[in-house]
Amino acid sequence: MKRTITATVQNRSGVLNRITGLLQKRQFNIDSISVGRTEVDGISRMTLVVDVEDAQKLEQLTKQLNKQIDVLKVSDITDKAIVARELALIKVVSNSQLRNEIKGIIEPFRASIIDVSKDSLAIQVTGKPEKIEALIELLRPYGIKELARTGVTAFLRGHQPQVAELTSYSLLK
Repeated sequence: MKRTITATVQNRSGVLNRITGLLQKRQFNIDSISVGRTEVDGISRMTLVVDVEDAQKLEQLTKQLNKQIDVLKVSDITDKAIVARELALIKVVSNSQLRNEIKGIIEPFRASIIDVSKDSLAIQVTGKPEKIEALIELLRPYGIKELARTGVTAFLRGHQPQVAELTSYSLLK
């Protein structure tokens, strides 16, 4: 079962390596991972989508992550109201005759063409992973030359108690 885990961490060299190493040692498969700075200087947020078999393994994972020295907070946000998005860049084989057909396919997905060449189109799409998968499957018959995905990034909807906690972390430094 896929779980979405967020980790608030110190923005220091080697943190990502230590966390992925921990997941590897414990044989957790990372489906996606994204990391970026937060609104608080020196703090980053990681969003991990991992395959976890049961609640006991999930508890083990969160405890192990919390033990890491640069990890400030770990949350499983899978079953909560969240905003989650992913970005994909898709390069599709295309000639001048197929361009309008491909434009018609991507329009309902609110995707956009970001580059045009003689024999291909580069398409940008953002949204939930299911939306991106659906678009990829529709474009596959045209021939996908390249595909790059960012991985899921997410946070809780509405009021986030984590914001106040992040401010207190910056005071501890």
